[in-house]
Parts: sequence; structure tokens; C-alpha cells
Amino acid sequence: MVALETSIVGQGLPAPHNLRAAFECEAAIRAEGGVPASVAVLDGKLRIGLSAGDLERVAAGAVKVSSRDLGPAIARGEVGATTVAATMRAAAMAGIRFFATGGIGGVHRGHPEDQSADLLELGRTPVAVFCAGAKIVLDLPLTLERLESLSVPVLGYGCDEFPAFYTRHSGCRVSARVDGPQEAARVLRAAWDTGTRGIVVAVPPPGELDGAEELAQRAVQELAGVAGSELTPRLLARMAELSGGRSVDLNVELVVNNARVAAQVAAARV
Repeated sequence: MVALETSIVGQGLPAPHNLRAAFECEAAIRAEGGVPASVAVLDGKLRIGLSAGDLERVAAGAVKVSSRDLGPAIARGEVGATTVAATMRAAAMAGIRFFATGGIGGVHRGHPEDQSADLLELGRTPVAVFCAGAKIVLDLPLTLERLESLSVPVLGYGCDEFPAFYTRHSGCRVSARVDGPQEAARVLRAAWDTGTRGIVVAVPPPGELDGAEELAQRAVQELAGVAGSELTPRLLARMAELSGGRSVDLNVELVVNNARVAAQVAAARV
């Protein structure tokens, strides 16, 4: 089984790309013999495994739910789209060790005090997160330093350099490299057997966004006054505008690719 978040459906991507990403991720997992387990809060319950109608409800309007927000969202009966942190927690509760997303959260540029709950959840929840690195609008060196402090391995899937979401190049090295599903599965098993909790499996994106770093810098400068949970979605939305929509297409491609790789590694572990 491979878990999938729904924040990408509720907040991360504009329509119709959000549902296209969700459905194509599930299809990619099934094509590898896996079972997709999309996660959301619906009707007062934390749901693991969603129907097409459930995903459409999330796309129609949902609150963003991180791990801290699960209790209130469930108690209030809200439609909640789960972030990386909340999805990791839900997956662990269900015994699911593999989870695919686009990019993890991290430390914000110019605001080292502003750190995503994804990092803390990685430090304590035994789930492998397959991603295209961290979102390029973040401070990647500080994000990796924080992951190191939390004893979170960062495995480069066929790469030595930490991907930066829209590009394969960040200038930052991963903590170890794995080549192919079999080696990745062996490393994950050995890490969990020796007490490791969360693990990042960084998969290079299938394409490159030209000028990604320059676009990220401009977006961060323009939204310097924004803070809180809405910052990252707004930064990514601004990058979509600045790139003429090219970043959105690549976002869909990379998250589907991550889902495919996660399913391949999950199958190898079995």
C-alpha cells in the first residue's frame, strides 16, 4: 500500500490539475501492483482510502489539515485535505510504511523560525516519504540541516544531489544514495530495523523548469509579508503565474512519478 496526501488536491494545485494528479497517482500505483491509500478527513472521520467522489469533495473545498489539526477537523466534521505531516501520521496509524507526495515542507527562506510540521513528523513517524526533495521556495540547506538534527536519512534515488522540486539540482548532497527498488527496499528495512523513524526518499523530477531558482527568489520577495500555513500554497501559485503554467504541469508529472517509484519500492520490500 502507498499513502497519498490530499493537500495537493485541496490547496496545492489549481483545477483541473489537482484531480488529474490525484487520479493519475492512484493509477500509477495500481499499475505497479500496489493499492493507493489517499487520506482525508470526511464526515467526522480520518479516512484512509478514498473514492473518486471523495476526492471530488476535497477538490470542491477543503480546509488544510496538518497533524496538529486532525482533532479539530474530525470533531467539527470538516472536509479536510491532509498535508505531508498529517498523512504520515494517518499512514503510520494504519501500518502503511510508504507514502508519495510532490515535495516536503521545510525551513522558509529568511525565516528560520518558520519550519514545517513535516520535519518534526519525519523525526518521529516510521514512514518513507517519496518526494522530489523539498519545495524550491524553501531554504534547502537549512531544511537538510534540520533533517540531520532529527536523524532523518535523506536517500537520493539514483542521485547524489538533493532535488529541488522543479529541478534536479540544489547544490546539496543527500546522506546516502540508493539505486533501484531492490536496494532502496533493503536500505529502508535496515534503517527501520535499527530504530530509524521517518525517511526521505528523494526522487529527481522527470523534467526541469528553466530558471526555477530565479522564479523562486522572485516569488519569495513578492510575498515577503505572508506567513503561516497559506505561505507555501501562495508561493507555488505565484511560481505558476511567473512560469506561464509550466510549473503546474511539472508538478503533476513529478508527483505521479514519485507515486510510481514508491509503489515499485513497496513491492520490492514485500
